[in-house]
Amino acid sequence: MASFFSKLLAGAAQRLDERFGWHRLPRPLGILTLIGLRTRLRERNLYDTGVSGAPVPEGRATGARTLDGTFNDLRQPLMGSVGSRFGRNIPLEATWPEPEPDILEPSPRVVSRELLTRTELIPATIVNVLAAAWLQFEVHDWFSHGKDEPEDPWEIELADDDPWEERPMRISRTRRDPSHSPESGTAPTFVTADSHWWDGSQIYGSDPKFATALRAGEDGKLRLGPDGLLPRDLEEMVDLTGVAGNLWIGLGILHTLFTLEHNAICERLKREYPTWTDDQLFDRARLVNAALMAKIHTVEWTPAIIAHPTTRYAMHANWWGLVGERLGRRLGRLGSGDVLSGIPGSPTDHHRVPYSLTEEFVAVYRMHPLLPDEYTFRSLADDSVLQERTFPEVGALQTRARLEELGLANAAYSLGIAHPGAITLHNFPRFLQHFERPDGTTMDLAATDVMRVRERGVPRYNEFRRHFRLEPAASFEELTDNPDWAEEMRRVYGDVERVDLMVGLYAEPFPKGFGFSDTAFRVFILMASRRLKSDRFFTRDYTPEVYTREGLDWINDNSMVTVLLRHFPELAPALRGVENAFQPWKRVGG
Repeated sequence: MASFFSKLLAGAAQRLDERFGWHRLPRPLGILTLIGLRTRLRERNLYDTGVSGAPVPEGRATGARTLDGTFNDLRQPLMGSVGSRFGRNIPLEATWPEPEPDILEPSPRVVSRELLTRTELIPATIVNVLAAAWLQFEVHDWFSHGKDEPEDPWEIELADDDPWEERPMRISRTRRDPSHSPESGTAPTFVTADSHWWDGSQIYGSDPKFATALRAGEDGKLRLGPDGLLPRDLEEMVDLTGVAGNLWIGLGILHTLFTLEHNAICERLKREYPTWTDDQLFDRARLVNAALMAKIHTVEWTPAIIAHPTTRYAMHANWWGLVGERLGRRLGRLGSGDVLSGIPGSPTDHHRVPYSLTEEFVAVYRMHPLLPDEYTFRSLADDSVLQERTFPEVGALQTRARLEELGLANAAYSLGIAHPGAITLHNFPRFLQHFERPDGTTMDLAATDVMRVRERGVPRYNEFRRHFRLEPAASFEELTDNPDWAEEMRRVYGDVERVDLMVGLYAEPFPKGFGFSDTAFRVFILMASRRLKSDRFFTRDYTPEVYTREGLDWINDNSMVTVLLRHFPELAPALRGVENAFQPWKRVGG
């Protein structure tokens, strides 16, 4: 009966969405439509790319997260672990990258210069710069294809007036899956350098040597230096040629904040369980800290950036269920399903396909326009200007110096009151179009983002929409409501079918209150729930026996605001009356 009702709802939801659009429906009907769309997406947009050549893990399952993500699923211990493949949300036969020279047309560098270049910041006024930092902080937990291939880069021919120093421009290729055979007749696959699980790996690491050095060795805690920042010897262990090379002051604040939060959780558990070992305290604190970050992203960050009444309610329902937080906490779970009482604590379900994050999910999370090029840092005491800096002056090699000069609270306050960029055309950060990385390499990240989506076999915009049962744009004018953008895309692409996914996502009109496109949202409807629903530590093992009662209470009772105030109580004037820490804070009196 439940299966029949689900299929009926999915079919009705598809028809309502096609005729009216879910975001134009009254909220109760909109919620039911989203539930039905999620069911349809689970049926038709999950594809398994197979098992990679990762070695079979040694050891056994425990009640704690492992460093490499193994043993989350007890029947398939490699599922979601380091070295496993990214999955797909479209049929595998549709994931072949275009052959050369088609894959290079139009030039990613032309797309970057003509359609993405920021002349002045177009602000996203519904959120603050802390929201931009948070997204990157979480992405570093979710996605990593590892270091690029050192040989055989893509060669991009340049226009005569292009000032790029090297000709042709070279964009390194994504690291290949060593277990994929070209003779197999299947589309290329790619593997993750981090686990696919939402496990706080950006804090705890995936490398055993670093993870060991991070531990204080007492009471489950993580190490911090006397200045409250990451110890210098740990900084020296960080490989700036990889993802860590993207560090900046926003990430520095969040890494410090949730290291402090881990230690605070350890102190709470130590009071309740004084005989526990260092490992017992660490393992439980990591579970709690990772779940708190997942909750913050689900019920705070996402509703802030897609602030439509229907999606705000839907994201809270993902965590608390349709009964809501107040009744849910009073009554407990109502049945085992996740619709009434939310996903945490419900049964684990992979929906017939082994869990992984997907290349399509990675592609729609390319949101670099959120980052401003310039930053003004102000004092919490009187809002006076302390420093004005460009992004390179707050980047990886300068993060510690800036935090030491400004103090963590002043830096956090400054990001909390400032607006990020809107996720649109002509708003890509200028510094990222000529990004001088800490390892000495220079790249146009906008052109690289375009090339990454193409080479990983993610379809172009119109074809992508077809795979998600959305009408393709029949013309450039139908794709966007900005006539100037329509003409610019026509000049660059010629044919609307050639528009890159990222460009189309930035150009299409957004639903009311949304900070990104409805096309991208279709992937989120599916995958935001999936990364909770497939994880045993958010489902079958989200229990007092695994987390402790105190741990679950910590997750339930806290928010981004309470975390900030616990560790930086001087932020209280700026956060007074602020319900969501990713929305603009109050300016202090001056």
